[in-house]
Amino acid sequence: MAVKLTVVYGTPEDAEAFDRHYHDVHVPIVQRYPGLERVEIARVVGGPGGTPSPYHLIAEMYFADHDALNAALSSDAGKESGRDLRNLPASGTFMTVSEIVG
Repeated sequence: MAVKLTVVYGTPEDAEAFDRHYHDVHVPIVQRYPGLERVEIARVVGGPGGTPSPYHLIAEMYFADHDALNAALSSDAGKESGRDLRNLPASGTFMTVSEIVG
């Protein structure tokens, strides 16, 4: 069953510096994941009705199955991205793994 890893990044103190590092350094590392089928990155612009959101970016990485995801995360690129995540300080950041059902 296809799965996705979702990372929701909290709003950083310096959004410009965060974005620069994220797009110039972190994304190229993630794009080296073996078995990565697709990446979507979305900027959060607010909640329903324009309410403020505590989140900045949502990244979704798609894989054929759990084994492919686990292989990607345990690869050299996966380990490197995990280390680099520390260079993206954003309070409230969290990750989820989801199975694609529709």
